[in-house]
Amino acid sequence: MVAKVGERWAVIKQAAQTFDGERFNLRKLNVLEVKKQYQVETANKFAALENLSDDEDINRSWENIKEIKTSAKESLGLYELKKKKQWFDEECLGFLDQTKQAKMQWVQDPSHSNVDDLTI
Repeated sequence: MVAKVGERWAVIKQAAQTFDGERFNLRKLNVLEVKKQYQVETANKFAALENLSDDEDINRSWENIKEIKTSAKESLGLYELKKKKQWFDEECLGFLDQTKQAKMQWVQDPSHSNVDDLTI
């Protein structure tokens, strides 16, 4: 029972962490000039949406909403995820090979010198 709950929780957590959409770089809003530019652009776009009458095409409304998104992308930019540094490199691979060779020597001849090589 506990294992099933843990497994389900891990799957839910993993699904929540994956996000394929675009993220805006909201840290740029801390800069006063960028913040004012963004406010003006979005206010103008929303004003254009409010001026549309009910009789106008819904497609025009969607175009305005898409323009709001593109103006946000232009003024704020997209958030770039940090790239993870690879920790398992050639040096680690070399140590792993040395450990395997020492273990094979110890299996073939379990002497004290081979045990010392295994622990290094």
